[in-house]
Amino acid sequence: MSLTGSSAAAPLEPHNAVLPKVTMPALGEMKRQGKPISALTAYDYATARLVDEAGIDLVLVGDSLAMVVLGHENTLAVTVDEMLHHTRAVRRAVRRALVVADMPFGSYHGSIGEAQANAIRFVKEAGAEAVKIEGPRVELVRALVEAEIPVVGHLGLTPQSVHRMGGYRVQARTVDTAMQLQADAVALASAGAGAIVLEGVPREAAAAITAALPIPTIGIGAGPDCDGQILVFHDLVNLTFAPPARFVRRYGDASALFRSAVEHYREDVEHRAFPSDGESYHLPEAARRKLQAAENHESPCSAQEKMKQE
Repeated sequence: MSLTGSSAAAPLEPHNAVLPKVTMPALGEMKRQGKPISALTAYDYATARLVDEAGIDLVLVGDSLAMVVLGHENTLAVTVDEMLHHTRAVRRAVRRALVVADMPFGSYHGSIGEAQANAIRFVKEAGAEAVKIEGPRVELVRALVEAEIPVVGHLGLTPQSVHRMGGYRVQARTVDTAMQLQADAVALASAGAGAIVLEGVPREAAAAITAALPIPTIGIGAGPDCDGQILVFHDLVNLTFAPPARFVRRYGDASALFRSAVEHYREDVEHRAFPSDGESYHLPEAARRKLQAAENHESPCSAQEKMKQE
């Protein structure tokens, strides 16, 4: 709660207003121009606003929120309604970046009609500008694109397949599997996908796929030759409470910053150093004098009796 109003009601910083809005076709143009694409996850208004104002091109509301925000063991538990809730929050903050929403496990694994209905909810109810689906689901991608829903594919280490893969393991480590991965990527591009995330694959395989595709590749644990890179926001700033994967580079330590701030706050409360007089509200001068006069004329017995009545 706040007595001064919600900070979210404040207008967004205007500096992004002068930059062109990032769209799916704009990502394709960035690939053609050889301009690297920056991408990050975000799951709430505050972090999405910071990410967008920093100039990130693509903001993914990832199902990784199941782990880094909700505390689940993997991504499988998060629901459509939870993903919609977080996508709405992110969309309210973002002005420039392309907002992509992960479709969670179970939301597109049935019929194409059911998957379309769920994807439409992300666009219509949450404001997503594209959805991301895992695996070589060529017919589904084609159907979603025909329904005017931009799609980002996701190949390689697909976290929703953790049980089938037997854990989070690097994929495409043989010539045959690398060639199959490339064939899947080409098929997704042909079906209309606007970009493809390549996760947990050897650099050489990702480089070959990137060269073969007319659409951008966004790498995570796939080496530097992809058209863009994405990381989980919480990994970037050390908020995951776990050792980082090999491909993670930590650019800040929000965990230490937050812990220090909270400990300092607790100490100030315990020592009555917070709040100070300057951080308190006061009666007007006339009201203070009247209250003081009333207190001075009140006898000790009447004060005690009043306290008993209260």
